[in-house]
Amino acid sequence: MHPELTDIPETMLWTLHNRAHEAARADGCITDSKCLEIYRAIDYDYQAHFGRADGSHGVRSMLFDRQISRFIKEHPDAVIVNLGEGLETQRYRIDSPGTLWVSVDLPAGIDIRERFIAPDERHLHVARNALDTTWFDAVPDGRPVFIAAQGLFMYFTTVEVAALMRSMARRFPGATVMFDYIGRFLSKRTLSEKGWMKTDTYRTPPMPWGVYRNELQPLLSAWLGQQVPVHNVTFELPRGPGKWSVLFIEKYLPQLANKLPGVCWLQLPEADPAS
Repeated sequence: MHPELTDIPETMLWTLHNRAHEAARADGCITDSKCLEIYRAIDYDYQAHFGRADGSHGVRSMLFDRQISRFIKEHPDAVIVNLGEGLETQRYRIDSPGTLWVSVDLPAGIDIRERFIAPDERHLHVARNALDTTWFDAVPDGRPVFIAAQGLFMYFTTVEVAALMRSMARRFPGATVMFDYIGRFLSKRTLSEKGWMKTDTYRTPPMPWGVYRNELQPLLSAWLGQQVPVHNVTFELPRGPGKWSVLFIEKYLPQLANKLPGVCWLQLPEADPAS
């Protein structure tokens, strides 16, 4: 099939490109036959648009898999909400017979997803913008909730991320939220007149929300009206010079490490957050 995607929905093919190449490796950090099946079925010149594949999105999926698997082990009846899920195939990588999965994405994203991944009673698809909080109604009451947002929040404004976080805290007190983020420097680059040209032919969509690692805890605590611990997850590439560069920066150059893209998670307050 040939997808007709532009702007933010097209980024699902960028992440698919990187995840599929990682999954195809004998030493890949993820094993994902469904991802490879989808990748090969789509008529799209991935390399021309996004360049040579790297391990970044495979590592990101691995980190989310680990945290979600821990959560499910503790809460077998959990609800896992994936915001902006696109063509992520996490449900095929995690064994969770008692878990409800809720995939929230724009209508264009859900349309492409359902050409390869069918919803059922344990895997719900909700065609909504993540900022449209009517998706909350798809999450049943009384069950532990884990909300994952891979490659999403950076495409929102600071005001939008703050409002969504407060709304989720009011509706799902005590839920776990995990997301990745980019630094302010990269955010500004995407907003510049030239933008961020991933290749000669592909310009990434603007990414208005950028934040540095040391800003996360005070910022989220201010949004939620109380001190909230924010746990950073060490992000490292699976192999090659990039892996050692990141490890070196993390150990010896903390000021630079603070500005790198990252992954974090937090537990929303049990008490009512500030309005």
